[in-house]
Amino acid sequence: LEQLLESGGGLVQAGDSLRLSCAASGLPFDDYGLAWFRQAPGKEREGVAYISRSGDVLHYADSVKGRFTISRDNAKDTLSLQMNNLKPEDTAMYYCAARVSGTWYLPRSFTYWGQGTQVTVSS
Repeated sequence: LEQLLESGGGLVQAGDSLRLSCAASGLPFDDYGLAWFRQAPGKEREGVAYISRSGDVLHYADSVKGRFTISRDNAKDTLSLQMNNLKPEDTAMYYCAARVSGTWYLPRSFTYWGQGTQVTVSS
């Protein structure tokens, strides 16, 4: 059974940092490009960051460039998102996702999804 399990969310203040993790099981981890998405109440799910299978291609949403860093460890089947200088507008449920191909910021490109971890940033 293919699974992605996120962890690391929480309640923080503006300017703080959080590190999200996503542990994969049951799928050939290094066959997939990986991404973090987020969804705030009443809003569409949006792509936050993407990393290619080997880690040599990275993409970020403009809203998080310079603050968030995506990384992966293919030996440990884990994906991470380091989030610095958090802002109230970063408040959302964060999901990790895996895909073989397709546009990185479109949810429909992704085959596997985790259940999400909540990030709440207070002002």
